[in-house]
Amino acid sequence: MNKNLLFLLIFCQSFSLTFSQEAITTESSKSKDELNCYNKWANKFEERGAEDVKDGVYTDVIISVRYKGSATCYSGKVEVIDGKINKFYILLEDGTYEEFKKSWKNNSNKDRKIINGISETMITIHNELVNVLFPSKLKPKKPKPKLAPEPTDD
Repeated sequence: MNKNLLFLLIFCQSFSLTFSQEAITTESSKSKDELNCYNKWANKFEERGAEDVKDGVYTDVIISVRYKGSATCYSGKVEVIDGKINKFYILLEDGTYEEFKKSWKNNSNKDRKIINGISETMITIHNELVNVLFPSKLKPKKPKPKLAPEPTDD
């Protein structure tokens, strides 16, 4: 009986370790996807909304490039014509701009509308997902509701 009990304890312990490791791995990969720079900004735009983006040149945009769950966000500038992305540029460390040139799938960079402060997604031939974000168009943070006071014995 002691052998059976020992076997059962070892089995249960190894079983629980396996599942806890899977949970940790799943959670860490989930948080990696959820916490990239694009997702942080997208959540902020979804929560607060954005003003309409008028035609013109904006030098305060963020260009997000996502690939397989990770994202890199660059400062940049963009030209908006007829409410759509025309050309966009990455800001270099020396203060100059370089046009963002990629090979696009099915001309996915053409006629990209701006919806709620974020351009529609453009897809490169290497399956990178590219968006232009307009943080200056974010609506102000909404005030939180004030909690009522607790009752008193007066």
